[in-house]
Amino acid sequence: MSTEPASTPRTLRQHWLALSAAAAAFLAGCAAPLPPSAPAIPTPQTPTPPPLAELPPPVAAEPVAKSQARTPKDYRRDAAAHLYNANAHRIYKGRLPPLLYAVGVLQVQLDQMGNVVQLNWMRAPNHAPEVVAEIERTVRKAAPYPAAVNLGQVTYTDTWLWDRSGNFQLDTLTEGQLSEVAPAKSGKPVIRVASSDCKKPVNKATC
Repeated sequence: MSTEPASTPRTLRQHWLALSAAAAAFLAGCAAPLPPSAPAIPTPQTPTPPPLAELPPPVAAEPVAKSQARTPKDYRRDAAAHLYNANAHRIYKGRLPPLLYAVGVLQVQLDQMGNVVQLNWMRAPNHAPEVVAEIERTVRKAAPYPAAVNLGQVTYTDTWLWDRSGNFQLDTLTEGQLSEVAPAKSGKPVIRVASSDCKKPVNKATC
């Protein structure tokens, strides 16, 4: 049953119907379902790293070279050869000149791996401190020396024959010296050093 008054004019009735239709359309639009929301993007998760493999225990480093010498005197030759190999460009070629710039007697103590433990000058060329420093540097730089497997720690002594050029020989492997002096009574060659500290020729490795 219509609630419209009977006395409402026709134009007013049409206006009433238009308003009713507009209101119905508006309500229908408001009641329309919302469009579906976009699916949620999953948050990436940092993968758990696999457990670290258990590392094997460290292994003691093997010496670079080994010496089978059974006495310090025998080991001296292996040490001299090692120094020659490490300083091939500084070894004096041939027989040394009659007068040497410096001669020094050095004792070297090595541990069982061939590392230098201590240096001890039995007779240092004190007139040439730069030679003393260079010989010590050369000896330390050449480490590790051949490991004396039959001796463990070893202490050996050798004589350094130093030319003015900066080249040298070791008494253990020397090629000799050009002679301008008579040999010693012992029959061994006399090494003459060009130094004001040396008053007379000396036998082998003293000055």
